[in-house]
Amino acid sequence: MQLSFRIPTPLEYFAALVQGDKGFPLLEAAASIAQDEYPGCDVQQVLDEMDGLLARLQRRLPTDAPALERLRTLNQFFFVDLDFGGNVNDYYAPDNSYLHQVLRTRRGIPISLGVLWMELAQGIGLHVRGVAFPGHFMVKALLPGGQVLIDPFTGQSLSREELSERLVPFQSGSGAASAENPPLGLYLQAAPPREIVARMLRNLKEVYRAQQDAPRQIAVLNRLIVLLPDACDERRDRGLAHAERGHTAQALDDLEHYLAHARGRPDIAAIAERVRALRKNA
Repeated sequence: MQLSFRIPTPLEYFAALVQGDKGFPLLEAAASIAQDEYPGCDVQQVLDEMDGLLARLQRRLPTDAPALERLRTLNQFFFVDLDFGGNVNDYYAPDNSYLHQVLRTRRGIPISLGVLWMELAQGIGLHVRGVAFPGHFMVKALLPGGQVLIDPFTGQSLSREELSERLVPFQSGSGAASAENPPLGLYLQAAPPREIVARMLRNLKEVYRAQQDAPRQIAVLNRLIVLLPDACDERRDRGLAHAERGHTAQALDDLEHYLAHARGRPDIAAIAERVRALRKNA
């Protein structure tokens, strides 16, 4: 009897990676995002390359190095010696979100750089987390003397005053802590790995929306819906992208799902009207 094996699609592979929160493989899931745009992207090669960088970093550290020395050595290695940094010349390029490309060019956006930095930091025994700061992803290292917040776009360590300053554009009124303006500490909480991958995908979704590239936007939304099955906004956005492509059945399926689950949203009437128009023209 001959056995046959079917290779999973990129979306099926991604779904298998993100099915549970325990042991969520952040680096592998983040690297796999590129497989829609780069079908030949070898995720294992990304993992192996990171293992190689980690081995180089580990050789620079004595086994008993204190946490602060580990952090300084990591930052020197990552931001200076390897020259990882922000792509200031083409910030909205999709390649800034694809880890195999970031490894190749050493340029990315805060969240892609942060994922790579955290992988190396954890490999040398540092306790680090991602921080879903408004408008700009951060990373933090928890040291015996307190926590250090770092901007992975520049490698700069940020004080509370600098962080508060960066928060001002996202606050209302005077910026003082209130019901409308939560205290700074609330913005510095650790982001779970699932949330980090979702933020990477939403960045890409917005890039492709701005480029009016519905096919690529749909591919990204397929991943978001696998990652966050209860996020009805993503179903709505996929439905609208399908409608733009003339995929009436898929659009109706997503938009009707949104109407059934998005109670009290301000766009309900507009989406209901879109559904009526799609049915009429079906």
